[in-house]
Amino acid sequence: MGARYHERVDEHVLTPTRDPAEARFEESLRPRTLAEYIGQEKITANLGVFIAAARSRAESLDHVLLFGPPGLGKTTLAHIIAAEMGAPLLITSGPVLERAGDLAAILTNLEPHGVLFVDEIHRLAPTVAEILYPAMEDFTLDLVVGQGPGARTMRLPLPPFTLVGATTRAGLLSAPLRDRFGIVHRLEFYGAGALTSIVRRSAGLLAIPVADAAAEEIARRARGTPRVANRLLRRVRDFAHARAEDAVSLDTARFGLERLEVDGFGLDELDRRLLATAIEHYHGGPVGLKALAASLGEDEGTIEDIYEPYLLQLGFLQRTPRGRVVTDRARRHLNYPIVAGDQKDLFPPEEP
Repeated sequence: MGARYHERVDEHVLTPTRDPAEARFEESLRPRTLAEYIGQEKITANLGVFIAAARSRAESLDHVLLFGPPGLGKTTLAHIIAAEMGAPLLITSGPVLERAGDLAAILTNLEPHGVLFVDEIHRLAPTVAEILYPAMEDFTLDLVVGQGPGARTMRLPLPPFTLVGATTRAGLLSAPLRDRFGIVHRLEFYGAGALTSIVRRSAGLLAIPVADAAAEEIARRARGTPRVANRLLRRVRDFAHARAEDAVSLDTARFGLERLEVDGFGLDELDRRLLATAIEHYHGGPVGLKALAASLGEDEGTIEDIYEPYLLQLGFLQRTPRGRVVTDRARRHLNYPIVAGDQKDLFPPEEP
């Protein structure tokens, strides 16, 4: 019975990437205004000033670039920017825009002061990104009409608009594109206090009674990510229902999280396997990303974008010029012995 029930639980509950099946659930919990947005206080405070100034001048907000690990609220902020500006929002993503004509069609259909949100903007094809340069800077669209010797360039005016770009890999953006964003913000992992408030807010919206201690426990194990916190809340609620309980208690929260194999630091099975592989197969490192991905049977991008940032944040993993290194802190957490001198001379001496 227990094993069968465990198999029905979402095994990817800790993956902070967006699952299409959960889009409606996430939409129901999404804050609609800056005042409702919890966490990232410096970013929301600055955005509030920039939006108020743009509205007072009856101008479009400057182009906004949001970057950071997945699940931290970049899409939510794009919706809030459009709502606060009182402007229509059009959503697309970098991989979808395969040809320059795809982006040109979107740009020419934008309403004045509209907001265009491009998720995974780092995955724009170079030919598509080049269309954006004059569009962002001068609100014009350069098109080539015809082919061969008779081809000619046509410049079309565009209505003023705001481009909101979101990416987990800001370093992959070309310099010309990155420089055209006037507002650039990095979203950081959330603290336990902010995540606890998010869990309580989501529980209220979903009519899920949750004890304060249970909300704190869910927040503590949510990898600093609101999307993960909301998914854990749903899964813990399932365990409460399976135990015929009307509310999520601390005992039920701990029981459900243990069944989900989410430990006290928010690590799941793949996190622990990644660290254990580096320790057992590569003596704790340094180990290259490609070798680590091959040993785990996982995609390099998945490790680098989803799992590695949180392990770096915890201090369980370090990047060095020679590869990834598992720290003594991670060894203690996983009950591996700390071998003196294991990580000696891995880091080059600092320049005077």
